[in-house]
Amino acid sequence: MSRPSFYRAAAFAALLMVSAALRAELQIEITAGVDKAVPIAVVPFGWSGPGAQPPRDAAAIVAADLARSGRFAPMDRKDMLQKPTTGAEVKFDDWKIQGAEVLVIGRVVQVAGDQYEIQFQVFDVLRGEQLLAYRQASSAADFRRNSHRVADRIYEILTGIRGIFSTRIAYVTAVGPAEKRIFRLIVADADGENPQLMFESTQPVMSPAWSPDGRRIAYVSFENRRSEIYVQDLRSGSRKRVSARPGVNGAPAWSPDGRQLAVSLSRQDGNLDIYTLDLDSQMLTRLTSGAAIDTEPTWSLDGQQVYYTSDSTGGPQVYRVPARGGTIQRVTFEGNYNARPRMSPDGKQLAVVHNDRGSYRIAVVDLARSYTQVLSDGRLDESPSFAPNGETLIYATREGKRGVLATVSANGRIKQRLSAVEGDVREPAWSPFPLN
Repeated sequence: MSRPSFYRAAAFAALLMVSAALRAELQIEITAGVDKAVPIAVVPFGWSGPGAQPPRDAAAIVAADLARSGRFAPMDRKDMLQKPTTGAEVKFDDWKIQGAEVLVIGRVVQVAGDQYEIQFQVFDVLRGEQLLAYRQASSAADFRRNSHRVADRIYEILTGIRGIFSTRIAYVTAVGPAEKRIFRLIVADADGENPQLMFESTQPVMSPAWSPDGRRIAYVSFENRRSEIYVQDLRSGSRKRVSARPGVNGAPAWSPDGRQLAVSLSRQDGNLDIYTLDLDSQMLTRLTSGAAIDTEPTWSLDGQQVYYTSDSTGGPQVYRVPARGGTIQRVTFEGNYNARPRMSPDGKQLAVVHNDRGSYRIAVVDLARSYTQVLSDGRLDESPSFAPNGETLIYATREGKRGVLATVSANGRIKQRLSAVEGDVREPAWSPFPLN
């Protein structure tokens, strides 16, 4: 590969492959986990209400979330000797015999009409101690999302790390044969379920990027037969074109305050450079210039620096430049190929696409030590995106002839594959934590 696809504007569309129909959910397979997942029992929650059952099986959602983390091994319901719904009913010796180290019990209470409470408790079985008791309010429409929030709280109390089960992912699919392909921007729950169509076109759609508040997505669309950048409100669906300048308009990245986009534009000279775009005033600030191809920007956490990919030294490497313009510094030095930088939530690492002995893999670069750690093991891995807790990355890869998504923990130990029922899916982006 003499030059990567994301270095050639003409090859942008090659990153988008055929996907499954929208109604099909992503199927998640854990391909590697921790050496010993913690045995946990999530007992079916009790039900208190006039109806026959709650809107959804909250305990099943919680158990599935914890299993997908790779850190926990939920017990099969049919193997449970007892199914308590209150702390007074718990017999710790029974759970010790069955090997459970953590026990989750609870009840769903219909408070009034469309309003519910998910009441749950978490116990350390070996010590016979309660670790957490909480009540999560929910409507019927938000019951699944709030069940994920229950899993988030349980995960945090057990690991000390904020859970990401209630976050979302955006990705791009392409449906149908090449001559009739439909490109779609999809937003789904972090477990791949509940997919929602944000936008579709007969022309390529790419580079989705979440706003810091999680309420908008910026992306590139070719619907008018040229690259243009749009910002779309997720709740209302309204969208606004924010850049349709002559030449390439690509790779939008939100500033931490949500007021600007860093973008890659070719403009009059036809060469790709990094700019910042003020969304209110439409004022552009040019950050790079010269013959090099500069693209794929991402911001530092404080908004003072912009990191980007450039081939100014012959091969793609990551550089940074002050967001107001100034001296450019090279950031990556290990290997002859480091591209598509994405900042970690703690600001200490960059995720990159790294050439590892001829294969393109996801790696993280320690910014303080310039140390690079390869995390993935594919041949054509690309488009890394950190989860908002920094513990996991999602990226695009290949499974045979199909494009799929995959996740890997930041230490490289826990791996999952997310594939559509049929077709390909690309360009993942992980949302920030929900605001409420």
